Parts: sequence; structure tokens; C-alpha cells
Amino acid sequence: MTLNRRQLLQSGLGIGAVIFVAACSKDTESTGPAQRGGTLRVGALGTAARAERDPHANLSNDSDFLITSLVYDALTTPGGDPNVAPRLATRWESDAERKRWTFTLADGATFHDGSPVSSDDVVWSLRRLRTVGGASKMPVAVDDITADGPNRVVLTVPEPNTQLPLLVRLMTFTVKKDTTDFTKAIGTGPFRLESYQGGNARLVRNEHWHATAPLLDAIEVTMFESVTALGNAVLGGQIDLASNVGAIAGRTAEGRGDLRVVRRADDTMLGVAMRASDGPFADARVRTALRLGVDRNALVNQVHSGYGKIANDILGTADPMYDKTIAQRTRDIDRAKALLREANFDTGRTYPLVTKAEAPGEVESAKVIATQLADIGVRLDVVTQESNAFYDQTWLKAPLYTVSWGTNDSALFYAKNLMSSGSNRNETDFKDAAFDAATTKALAAQSDSDYAQACREVQQIEHDRGGYLVWGMADGIDIASARVHDLPTLGGFARVQLERAWLAG
Repeated sequence: MTLNRRQLLQSGLGIGAVIFVAACSKDTESTGPAQRGGTLRVGALGTAARAERDPHANLSNDSDFLITSLVYDALTTPGGDPNVAPRLATRWESDAERKRWTFTLADGATFHDGSPVSSDDVVWSLRRLRTVGGASKMPVAVDDITADGPNRVVLTVPEPNTQLPLLVRLMTFTVKKDTTDFTKAIGTGPFRLESYQGGNARLVRNEHWHATAPLLDAIEVTMFESVTALGNAVLGGQIDLASNVGAIAGRTAEGRGDLRVVRRADDTMLGVAMRASDGPFADARVRTALRLGVDRNALVNQVHSGYGKIANDILGTADPMYDKTIAQRTRDIDRAKALLREANFDTGRTYPLVTKAEAPGEVESAKVIATQLADIGVRLDVVTQESNAFYDQTWLKAPLYTVSWGTNDSALFYAKNLMSSGSNRNETDFKDAAFDAATTKALAAQSDSDYAQACREVQQIEHDRGGYLVWGMADGIDIASARVHDLPTLGGFARVQLERAWLAG
């Protein structure tokens, strides 16, 4: 998932996502004791025309988001199990109604100029984030962001929500109160900005970071405008790490002793949205037939070059609450044909499957799916649109189109924002009273057992009669020099968490 997609999803929706804290994932291939020192040369995608220094603005460049995430601290960051980890906030708790959340700031946290971080700085930053970026970046209204003493911040939402800590991951960067000039980039993060030019930056270790100080002396970030250039740079030794470089470069690097391919499992989902309220796919039997008609293993192998795994028609596959007890759906051509006959589906027509070149492999996946579904008598015409046209004309409207999302948000986050009847971003126009009731129950759950049970109900309904065909997840692919260790292995934008990386001598 790109950052923009997550912002688009959150926009105007209210809230959704996960509880409590977790440790950061580490590279399991590191050997020997970690070593201090050295400069890590990182390449990341971006364009000079979209370069952005304001941490509360739209950071559409991977390179800008990487720099910002190392210089500034968000309240929380992605974790493994659970999928929210502490950053500037070391702990959080809610009231019994799950409406009022209190975040406690790290003891001894200071800005890079040595001044202490206060709750007033955080409140000002979060209010500015809401003002600059809107609800897409800060889902709590300005007046509902308040301080409770010098080191506690309170976020209040109008409806019960077990998931607010996930929504303040990554983007809630704290700056000094009243800051509007970000050229000096005075943050609280593990690295300080030493220099910046044209989207490229040199960051040096912050010895006074409130958490364990990084081992690296410095990180140099270089912006690349294409995946090809990024891949060539790491293959040629100009950089030590190519961030999110993709499967093609990954295949090229496999087997080279001087390089290592880091596979961040469960990084991105590719799937198909089937409109459930009306049109040719409104009958749940037809939607099930399409899900039975695809060959998931073949899709993963062809579209993701084997860098991925099959999925089971449920969003949020990296959520610790993802229900693995639901039987994996596999290809069954005979059953699919029988369901189409029962539903009186018109196999004499050709139906458009609209796609766009947004996520790697998305257009290719549509073509493979069209070929596979011909085996059950469903004829599809793949129509590729430019992204702006897709979101203007197709998204939320068309009967059948491809979608791509990240995986590290919770299953409940996607249920609330993409499938509940009240959402204005309901991609499949799915309206199901039992699904809505289970979602509401999970958002207001006051015990772990109630939350787990409601999440299972949500996922079972999504699997049985929802509007998604979720056939697989792609790995995120980074390529690193064999000298680089303890890189992040979580999916999505967790790849920017480089503060624990180190270089072997």
C-alpha cells in the first residue's frame, strides 16, 4: 500500500485499527555481534518535482518519507504481533467506552537542539497535522486533541474505537510548537539532518534519542526516479540498500554473494472488487464462483514471480487477529460452474474488468484472472485506465475492478472503512446487517475475548459472502549489500524503520 492509498481510505471515514505494543522485527540473517559505526547508503524512489520537507504535508516520495521517519518521531509505529509498537508514545490506554485515549510520552525525550519534548509540542503538531492534512492524516478533530499534564496527550473520538493507536502510526510526526519552517528539520528521531539537497539527504546519529541510540554513524539517502535506476545502483554497488525495489531486481540479485534479497512478507494485497449491491455480481453465488474460478498459486507465481503467497478473500492478512482457521479456498471449476447455473448468470455476455498500473503486477493480474475465469464460462475484457480516470470513473462505481491495499492494517480497519454499510469508501457496496453488527461490536469491545470473537465473525462473513476476491499477497523486496544487517522485515512502510540496522566490517 502506498501512503496515499491509506490516506485516501481514512479520509472522511472516522476510525479503525489495533491495540497495545510490540517489538520491532529484525533481520534473522544477522550473524555475530552488532557493530557500531559506518554510513549506510540507501536508495529510495521519488521525483524532485514532488520533494517535500514539511512532515505534515503529503509525503508522496518514498525518499521523503524515509528521511522524515528517521528525523521525526510519530506517536506509534508498525509492529508485528500486535501490529502497533511504541515510538514517542511509550504506552497508551483508553477509558471503558474506548472513546478517550491517553498517550504517555517517552521519558527524557528531547528535540535535536536539546530542548525537552512536552505534551504542548505534541498537541500543536497533531492539531497542525489535522489542519494541513485533514482527517486523512489525523482522524481526531482539532478540539479533541488535548494535553493532560506535561507528558500525556489525550485523543477523544465520538464513537467507540478499539483501534485508534494504529491510526496514529507513522504520520503523527512531532515538531517544536509553532514551527513552520522545516529546513532545519529539528525533530526528536534517531537521526539528525546534517544536509539536504534536491531530495537527497545525509542524516547522522542522534546520541540522545530517547530509545536505544542507533549503531550507524550516518544514513545517506539518495532519491531515484525509477525502479530500474534504483535496482541498477544497488547491483552496481553505488548504494548499500535499495528500498522497495521489486521482484525483477530481486530475481537478478538472487544468488549473488555480495548481495542479499530481503523479503518483507505480506507487504501488498492485489485483488478484485465485485459490486455486491446490484449488477451482474450482486448474487453471492456468482461472487463465490469467481473466487473458486481463479488459480491462486498460478497467480502468485506469474504476477509476483513467486515472491508472495496465496490469500483467502479476507483483507488485513498481516493482522495478528487474521483468522487462519477459515478453510483456504482453492480452485474448483465444477463447483464454480454449478453456482453460476444456480444463479442464472449470463455467460453469453462479456464483462469489463477495469484495472490501472498502480501496484506492481496489477494490470498483469487482471489479464491472468481473465484467462483463468474463461475456464468457468465468465468472459472478461480487461480495460486499463490511467489512475486519475480510474478514481473518477470506476472506483466505488463499476461492477468489477482491481484493487491493491497494504496488509499491516487490521482486518477490522478494512472492515470498518471498506465494507461497512455506513462507509463512504465501500469499494464493493457491500451491505450486510450481521457484518455491520460484528464490526460495531469489535470497535467497542471491552475485553480481548470479545474483540477476538467479533473479529472472527467479521472475517467469516467477508470470506463467505463479501465482495472481494483476494487471491494473494506480494512480498516487499529490498536488496542490500551482504554487509547490512538487522533491516526491517515487516511489510508496508515499516521498511523505513532503519534505526536498528548496522554494517559489518
